[in-house]
Amino acid sequence: MEQLTELVTAHKIPVGQTADRVFDWLATNATGFFDALHAAIEAGIDGVLFLLTAPPPFLFILIAMAVTYALQRSVTITLGIGLGFLFILNQGYWKETMESLTLVLSACVVCMGLGVPAGIALAHRPKLYEWVRPLLDLMQTLPTFVYLIPAVVLFNIGMVPGLIATVIFVLPAPIRLTQLGIASTPAPLREAAVAFGATPRQLLWKVEMPSALPQIMTGLNQTIMLSLSMVVIAALVGAAGLGVPVVRALNSVNAALGFESGLVIVVLAVMLDRALRRREKP
Repeated sequence: MEQLTELVTAHKIPVGQTADRVFDWLATNATGFFDALHAAIEAGIDGVLFLLTAPPPFLFILIAMAVTYALQRSVTITLGIGLGFLFILNQGYWKETMESLTLVLSACVVCMGLGVPAGIALAHRPKLYEWVRPLLDLMQTLPTFVYLIPAVVLFNIGMVPGLIATVIFVLPAPIRLTQLGIASTPAPLREAAVAFGATPRQLLWKVEMPSALPQIMTGLNQTIMLSLSMVVIAALVGAAGLGVPVVRALNSVNAALGFESGLVIVVLAVMLDRALRRREKP
């Protein structure tokens, strides 16, 4: 058995070395592309951050409450959103919260913009989905810290590598849920639409998308929650936000700071979930 073990371990497959060579080659030969991509992503992040920080805190809270009421038509949820933001303001984490919201919203725009069309395409091509599924599994199960290494190599430190790592980790959720929703459209419904002369485009927008809307909205909810879970990890590569005080508290063993910032993250997560959750029809 020992000889068999030595035989297997004697010739190690160069997985790590191959990945290192690939990233070194990209960093050396594609610098212009990644610099341009970095600048574009950073400009988008700065734009979202400006929109969130331009209004005074109380005006932002009123706007958030108005948007929540328009989405949920619930006075209870609307008041809860207002109280949650007032709590964050009271604890002194307003700036960090807006920075984390910037990361979350930017990740949501990218993930939903890529994930929904990809999910639709894969739902219409089941054999291709079987080939793509292992890649989605890899993206979700690979430790998130691993994503930070190539992100830092290619984009340096800051919000951009944090956003890139977040998108890679979160993207499988909207793809899977959109694919599930489209593929689960009742066959009689499709057949009836085709019988009445619906084109493929009409079938998608008037039958499949309305039927898949609950799963797509669940994908949006999961995208937000998973993006928020990356806040602390993104802080390790220089991303601003609520993860910074958590990391600082861990380094200094400051229980008070850690509990404060951790509770603010929980409050923000609950508010986003309640504000954007799909209302069930009575």
